[in-house]
Amino acid sequence: MTLVLIIFVSKPKQHMINPLLQPFDTVFATVPFEDITLANYQPAIIKAIEAAKAEVQAIIDTTEAPNFLNTIEALERSGSLMGTVAGIFFNLNSAETSDEMQAIAQDISPIITAFSTELILNEALFAKVKFVFDNQSENLTEEQAYLLEKTYKSFVRNGANLNENDKERLKTINTRLAKLSLTFGEHLLKDTNDFMLVVTDEKDLAGLPQGVIEAAESTAKQKEQEGYVFTIEYPSYIPFMKYSENRDLRQKMHLAFGSRGFQDNDNNNEAIVLEIAALRHEKANLLGYASHAKFILEERMAEDPAKVYALWDELLEFALPKAKEELAEIQDLANDLNGPSPLERWDFSYYSELLKNKKFAINDEILKPYFQLGNVISGAFKTAEDLFDIQFKERQDIQKYHEDVITYEVLGSDGQHLAVFYADFFPRAGKRSGAWMTSFRGQNKYDDQDQRPHVAIVCNFTKPTDSKPSLLTFNEVTTLFHEFGHALHGMLANGYYESLSGTSVFWDFVELPSQLMENWCYEKDCLDLFAKHYETGEPIPVELINKIKASIHFLSAYQTVRQVGLGQLDMAWHDLDKVPDTSVLEWEKQSGERTALFAPENETVVSTAFSHIFSGGYSAGYYSYKWAEVLEADAFEYFQETGIFNQKTAKLFRENILERGGSAHPMTLYKGFRGQAPDSKALLRKSGLIKTNIDA
Repeated sequence: MTLVLIIFVSKPKQHMINPLLQPFDTVFATVPFEDITLANYQPAIIKAIEAAKAEVQAIIDTTEAPNFLNTIEALERSGSLMGTVAGIFFNLNSAETSDEMQAIAQDISPIITAFSTELILNEALFAKVKFVFDNQSENLTEEQAYLLEKTYKSFVRNGANLNENDKERLKTINTRLAKLSLTFGEHLLKDTNDFMLVVTDEKDLAGLPQGVIEAAESTAKQKEQEGYVFTIEYPSYIPFMKYSENRDLRQKMHLAFGSRGFQDNDNNNEAIVLEIAALRHEKANLLGYASHAKFILEERMAEDPAKVYALWDELLEFALPKAKEELAEIQDLANDLNGPSPLERWDFSYYSELLKNKKFAINDEILKPYFQLGNVISGAFKTAEDLFDIQFKERQDIQKYHEDVITYEVLGSDGQHLAVFYADFFPRAGKRSGAWMTSFRGQNKYDDQDQRPHVAIVCNFTKPTDSKPSLLTFNEVTTLFHEFGHALHGMLANGYYESLSGTSVFWDFVELPSQLMENWCYEKDCLDLFAKHYETGEPIPVELINKIKASIHFLSAYQTVRQVGLGQLDMAWHDLDKVPDTSVLEWEKQSGERTALFAPENETVVSTAFSHIFSGGYSAGYYSYKWAEVLEADAFEYFQETGIFNQKTAKLFRENILERGGSAHPMTLYKGFRGQAPDSKALLRKSGLIKTNIDA
């Protein structure tokens, strides 16, 4: 392992060692966050790339005939230091960033992209990979054969067969795309952080629950403002839109949220969106594909955009008429209350919440006292313990990147160490919005060792106030279980090769474990584990559980249409014959006509804040959520048939899905668990869009 010593001439005895470039001498070799400074990252990246280049050159220089071990496996294992350093940096750039860190990201991202592109376009290296692929005479395991196929395809799909001019153009495109993606995310974060709604007149708080008001008062103190401050971060924005009786302020919040990246300021993302779409299309054409979507979906379960469109057609056939009925019912309620007609987007959450309360006598404020964050965490852990026979132990000796982070050791049934788990729950200025799972170290079994993973979930939940602990909405409860499902996929990984381990699977398969785990939140046997009143300790009443179950289909058609609409917008940018010559706003209006349930607006767009597809990994892949919901609905039907805590069923899921990662084709893995292919109607049944056998 390379050590970099920086020697200060004025103090000959003092040495500073870059902590990123030496083995981590910490508990479980976890990241020494407290020892790392921003100045460490760029030198570490440069040294790590030098080391990776040397490892690749050694593969090229060997005089032995290329074979799986000296070429494919050697390549798989190269660059581990670079992966570690880059992983730490970009994880923190999402969860705990700063202006200085973002500037460093703009510097190092092109360096990393250039190295990756040069690697994949290295003719001597590709010649060796191709030789092994073309002369498959070795007795390979299923996992080895799959790695060989994926490695070869990766070279071909990323330009190894291009001529020199096209290779140079591809390098330029990749570098530019990496930079644009970073800038997109930075602009979005700045627009989110820059907005605040300051309320000084208490009559403007009408309708807001006390907990929401207290949180706004706490935010005002943090931001050194008088009165109450509401932001467009989810824990503030969503309850404001649900409960505020002040329609003008709801409109103001809606316009601020919907115009992120779309304002006349330095954070405008319109030109970036158009350029990213154009470059992705050009790159796909260079590589021989008609569109970016066709390029991406070749390595997905869906295989081709036509199958995605077929799924949407099936869903919309049942969901679109029902969604219009749902919206009409909300309009009727608004009319009865002398509300606006027609409803605008900033009215929808408010009046739909009133309707939900009227129909089911249930809302977030009734449920939140039963969902104290600490109890929900314990409930997720207990659910995993009962299903997969694992345990979680909080550790105080693992370094953190922020004081809010909670650290755990994950243990197997016999006490063996399985993983390190970081949980980061609350919003802050340096954290992007949303919720996600990530990893600081992957799992592999190289050199007769089982390197266990270090996994994190990062969320933006309701913070504690001066008078109350963190009490979650039911949506936040399902979000926690969702991200925890991703974490289980990472923590229980049991593969040999790191690039095929854990969540390293097809993007339209990766949401299966996460979306599956959400189902337990609706089940009494699970809720009884953790849903207890934060003041009295009383368990959640059966009547409330029944209301949660009864409301499961509330607005399910509307939500289905909304998700399909977002997927269609994604495909509108990425399944193109040519890049649109119109504005982002006009292109959105055209692409959203089929699923539009409200009149279009000129002040807001989705694309300029659609981080999933423009700064995340979901380009031409947002459909994955609905695709995985089909798998998840079918999988949970199996659990319901056998018992939601049936250990035999859970063992099948763990051994065939969670442990095997991406070591085989997803359908092979799914059939290993389920014994058959998924039923495409399972999602329609779960959503209440078609009758079940019980309903009939």
